[in-house]
Amino acid sequence: MAGSVILAGLGLAAVGFAGRYILRAVPGVSQKMSEAMKSFPKLDSASFANSKYYKGGFEPKMTRREASLILGISPTASKTKVKEAHKRIMALNHPDRGGSPLLAAKINEAKDILESGKS
Repeated sequence: MAGSVILAGLGLAAVGFAGRYILRAVPGVSQKMSEAMKSFPKLDSASFANSKYYKGGFEPKMTRREASLILGISPTASKTKVKEAHKRIMALNHPDRGGSPLLAAKINEAKDILESGKS
């Protein structure tokens, strides 16, 4: 009985010392956290301006530039590269595999424009 009382007292003392240590360390931790947060880059629209992905909707009439952006190739790419890019992009966005019918139509339109040579 006396042994369990001593163990309980030592346990309470340990909890008290640990709590005291944590309470003294917290102001330093919060200061370090605020300094660390200042070093992170800001996440705003200007930071995403140089992203490699095209931002914006579709143009009313598709141009060679837009078609090449959709397929991810140069506007002057050969027909074989156009076919390869179309196959790769269409495999990822086909409606039978959960893709959007609108995107599939735009991908097909982009292939047609780049293969025909029209602007």
